[in-house]
Amino acid sequence: MALQIWTVGLILAVAAWSVSPGVSEDSPVGSERRQGVAEEKIVRKESHPGLSRKKREWIWNSLYVEEEKPAPIPYKIGQLKSSQRVEVKRFKIEGEGADGIFSVDHKGDLFVSKSLDREEKSAYHLTARMYDGNNKLIEDSGDFVVQVTDINDNSPVFLKTYNGSIMERSTIGTKVIEVRATDADDPTTANGELRYSLMPDGDLSAFEIDSITGMISCKGDTLDRETKSRYVVVVRAQDMRGMASGSTATTSVTISVTDTNDNFASFTRRAYELQVPEDHKLNTRIGTLELEDRDQIQNKEPIFSLPLDNKMFYVELGPSKDGNLMLRQALDYETRNSYSFSVQVRENLRYLRFPADNVATAVTTAQVNIKVLDVDEPPVFSQPTYTFNVPEERLVNNIGTVSARDPDKAGKSIRYSILDKDCPIAINPITGQMSTLRTLDRELEATHMFQVKAQEEPSGLESFVKVNIVVEDVNDNKPELDVDEIFVCENDAANTVVGTLRATDKDDQPASFTFILASPSSNFSIRDFGNNTAYVLVKQGPFNLDDPTDYSVDVSISDGGRPIQTSITKLAIKACRCDARRIPTQCKAVAQKMGVSVHVLIAILLCILTILVIVILFVMKKRYHKDSLAGMKNSGEIHEQLVTYDEEGGGEMDTNGYDVSILTSAFHDGSLLRHPDCLPHPSLYAMVQKSQPHHHQHQVQPASACKGDMAAMIEVKKHDADHDREGFPYDTLHIYGYEGPESIAGSLSSLGSSSSGGSDSDYDFLSDWGPRFRTLAELYGVDESDYYH
Repeated sequence: MALQIWTVGLILAVAAWSVSPGVSEDSPVGSERRQGVAEEKIVRKESHPGLSRKKREWIWNSLYVEEEKPAPIPYKIGQLKSSQRVEVKRFKIEGEGADGIFSVDHKGDLFVSKSLDREEKSAYHLTARMYDGNNKLIEDSGDFVVQVTDINDNSPVFLKTYNGSIMERSTIGTKVIEVRATDADDPTTANGELRYSLMPDGDLSAFEIDSITGMISCKGDTLDRETKSRYVVVVRAQDMRGMASGSTATTSVTISVTDTNDNFASFTRRAYELQVPEDHKLNTRIGTLELEDRDQIQNKEPIFSLPLDNKMFYVELGPSKDGNLMLRQALDYETRNSYSFSVQVRENLRYLRFPADNVATAVTTAQVNIKVLDVDEPPVFSQPTYTFNVPEERLVNNIGTVSARDPDKAGKSIRYSILDKDCPIAINPITGQMSTLRTLDRELEATHMFQVKAQEEPSGLESFVKVNIVVEDVNDNKPELDVDEIFVCENDAANTVVGTLRATDKDDQPASFTFILASPSSNFSIRDFGNNTAYVLVKQGPFNLDDPTDYSVDVSISDGGRPIQTSITKLAIKACRCDARRIPTQCKAVAQKMGVSVHVLIAILLCILTILVIVILFVMKKRYHKDSLAGMKNSGEIHEQLVTYDEEGGGEMDTNGYDVSILTSAFHDGSLLRHPDCLPHPSLYAMVQKSQPHHHQHQVQPASACKGDMAAMIEVKKHDADHDREGFPYDTLHIYGYEGPESIAGSLSSLGSSSSGGSDSDYDFLSDWGPRFRTLAELYGVDESDYYH
């Protein structure tokens, strides 16, 4: 029974395929369908009441929809079929477009309700189910595809602009650039197949294009940038394999012709006239030899050549690839004032198989005429630098001579000078001969460098030269002992080596040091090995750490130079208590070695002398203010006595306060007398201002009163007290005022006065001094009438 049912279903399927609704047999779509009909059979087993096995299947053909077909009302594109025979059926579809694009009726007819675009979506995948009248699933889901067939509804499109380049003189077939257009139609059909061509309105003489790939290439081999440097071609792309019915698109392609060195360089003139001053700097430009070259600057490669015998000038390329004429050697108007020579230019063209465009008109040789101009030049030294050798520690009157000349015809005289004021070298301003101002010390400065100026007279043009003075070494340094700390052990036996002696020398000359004892030693000896080293050996012991005596040896070192320099150094040797391996465990401190270098002694002596001079100057400054009255011997002595007499005492018998003999001698030699220029009248003293302890009496001093030695001394003392900050305060002026030889009243002392002789002095003024002097005034005073008689 089941076999019969399956056979009937197969027959129905074949009949359904033979006549399919919705597609004409004569249409292109129907033709394609006939070539590739897809038939899908779905066989499933389902449980059904009363049947042990049932066979069911979907039957349909491939479904196609033409894109862009209008659908004002839904139109049928096919039918869903099944082998099941049911009175009432209901179909249901699901999937892409089932909600608005595709629909199915109860017969299984499939409809499209809108226009479709293949470029937007080319296939729709759907699922179908079939139900009976009781809404029971009869046929399970079956998948089918609705394909959208392409039409030529899109034109080609160039997505960008194209610019290419090609070098001039390129060969035929040289590729320039590939252009490409796109078409949204199905590329597997004629609708999407493109063909390329060049439009007649472009430049077709130089380029061509491959119709399938769109590659533009060179059509000839005559491209010349200097003739035409840019081409524009119009490219057309057409679908439908280039048929006239196909859609087209065009684009313009700009092709630039790049430059290469295919033109000869040529001089713009056949002769160049140049002028240059004679002091023109070397390796600088004199003038420019202009060139004409149609090639671009980066491709210009001119090569200049001058005559072989021309050593003065050369040509180098400038930034614009012209020729810059350069000066190689110094010019001298007095020697030669003009030059004339020819210059040639050539180029190595890259494409020699093509003749250069200007080969017939290129000027490859030009004449250059140079006129040298005269200028006033500074002096020229005979050498760029000078080097002289001078022995150290020696005054040299003729070190050497620097020489300069005036290069001009005038031949002006030259004066020489050294710029460095501290230079130990002097130079003769007329001859340029140099000499030493002081001895040189190689150990302090081995080379002296300075500049010598040469100046013309009278114009003042000057030039400079560097001078090096190399100080030659002389054996003028004493050798110095170089030894580590030396010790001797208490138990050292004879000939035990206690130390190794070495020496150093500041001189450059190779030294051959010899070591000997400068004075005999009872404990040690020196063994010289002749190789600049020596041993200190134990001669005899014993040695005792408790011995207060320090051990030392006087080492004499000779350097073997010319002249031989010798030094003596006291080498201290420590006494130590050592273990069995001669390692000291306890040592006695001793003084270090002391050399007797002359340089060290001189330095110490100079320091001492400097300190001594400073002290002397300080002491002299201190005493300067104290000795200003050194020439006033007598007055000074009297003053010293007066300032110490600070008591009223017991009268004339009280001579303990001062030396009476001094006053007496001063009176006799006239130092206490009044000055001859003063008024002789003794009573004028009464008119001098006096100071009393408790009150003051003021009287006007006559203008004729003058100051003598004591007054001068007081003024000096007052000046010192006011201006000498380091002196003691001068507080003794109130004791005596203007007493002394300058006092008009003379001395109050009775020393040297005669008892019988009368006095020609008037002492009446003493009554004005108070009660204490009234009695004295009565004894020595005279009546006024007697005075005038």
